[in-house]
Amino acid sequence: MTIKRISSGGEFEAKIGYCRAVVAGGWVHVAGTVGQGDDVTAQCRSALEVIGKALSEAGASFADVVRVTYMLPDRAEFEPCWPILREYFGANPPVTTMIECGLIDPKYRIEIEVTAYLPE
Repeated sequence: MTIKRISSGGEFEAKIGYCRAVVAGGWVHVAGTVGQGDDVTAQCRSALEVIGKALSEAGASFADVVRVTYMLPDRAEFEPCWPILREYFGANPPVTTMIECGLIDPKYRIEIEVTAYLPE
């Protein structure tokens, strides 16, 4: 089995020692991704753009995502993201989990992790 590692050049990849995505065995595993912006919706959209680039480089798209995990320090901030998430996943909804937890830096309001199946 061939393993392909995809880097986005994010600041934490080198600091921690991980890559944005790994393609292995027909699956694309995208690491938890935070976005930039002043509020949760801007960060949500930014994180999804980074994830979309990793999926594309792997040969997949949001339509191929089968699982998504959302992590937020404040669950009350999740609902404002729903319209953005429907925009990206609405036509092909994956299974989803939302976890309320601390993130690596208090400035981050959402982290998103996805798993996709490579199209044949």
